Amino acid sequence: MRTPLSPGRQRPGIFRRISMWWGGYALTQALAIAALVALLVFLGHNTAVTMARIGVTPGFDFLWRPTNFEIGESVFPFSASDPYLTAILVGLINTLKVALLGCLLATLLGVAVGVAGLTQNLLLASLVRAYIELIRNTPLLLQLFFWISLAKAFPAPRQASAVLGSVFLTNRGVYIPTFSLEGAALGTLPLLLLLAVLFGLLLVVLARTGHLRLWTGSIAATLLLAAAFAGLHLLGARMIIEVPALAGFNIRGGANLTPEFAALLTGLTIKFSAAIAEIVRAGIQSVHRGQWEAARALGLHAGQIMRLIVLPQALRVITPLTTSSYLDLLKDSSLAVAIGYPDLVSIINTTANTTGQSLEALLILIGTYLSINLLISALMNDYNRRVALKGTRR
Repeated sequence: MRTPLSPGRQRPGIFRRISMWWGGYALTQALAIAALVALLVFLGHNTAVTMARIGVTPGFDFLWRPTNFEIGESVFPFSASDPYLTAILVGLINTLKVALLGCLLATLLGVAVGVAGLTQNLLLASLVRAYIELIRNTPLLLQLFFWISLAKAFPAPRQASAVLGSVFLTNRGVYIPTFSLEGAALGTLPLLLLLAVLFGLLLVVLARTGHLRLWTGSIAATLLLAAAFAGLHLLGARMIIEVPALAGFNIRGGANLTPEFAALLTGLTIKFSAAIAEIVRAGIQSVHRGQWEAARALGLHAGQIMRLIVLPQALRVITPLTTSSYLDLLKDSSLAVAIGYPDLVSIINTTANTTGQSLEALLILIGTYLSINLLISALMNDYNRRVALKGTRR
């Protein structure tokens, strides 16, 4: 016996789809959009007329003109004859450098402080709570002024004492040891890149097979380091640790973190570590108490319970909130202009003042920050989907 087949539900037509997308109150929305477009046209016309009256030609041709100013801190060599585009690139790299390091250090410190705040030790928990309340309820700008004042109050290099025998805190910056390769051959960089790619692939395989643990990751990292040292030895290269030392009236060797960079990085790290500590505490406390009791019944100790049971579940709460902290850290790094660090905002501000192209400079600044924030959000959202609870709908 054959069962007659009935046609399925027809999909809505193009006009019905547009109507569903547009929603209700179509005339009101159309009038609001038209008013917004008219306002933007009016503002654009006034801006163009004003720029023509003061003799400023709209456009981005100024990006290829020489800057005629110096930048105090740059990753690569920069001179006053370089174009504004290069100067903006220097500011962008300076911003990304302090933002990435700030996110990393704030995460490490925030996780440590957040976990320490849950301890049964009353003294330690009280100190953690006092630290969080003090930092979170103090403006970041005020903290930056404190750190830059402290950095300027350090002794001169000749009177500075070494911390741990290799770190110097001076009024000219913080000197730290660095690593370098001596006798590096042409194939050194491809070798290191290949090993890094292999290490990443190994972590992906371990994660997909469910074998990614602390001990497996440590073994993989140890094998990577052993292969790197063996490869460098075969290529005739060796790693040298350059330790700063007092030579005459200054300190030679190592890397020098300028007072402005050190103050900004310290301020961002301290400020957002307190916020991340609260996020970590809330995430850990969101895990049901029965999970702890079941883990103890299985004979797991406190470290295993935290690493294997609690943190994987707490990440579902921690990750979205930490994403917001990362975005705030990037945006708040623009306060660097107040302490003299040449970040993107500082360079754009100088560009606008020297060229008169304030609107174009502002558009570059907005577009750059928007692009970086969207990229960070996309990466963190992808990670959040990986750690989210499977089988649930959001």
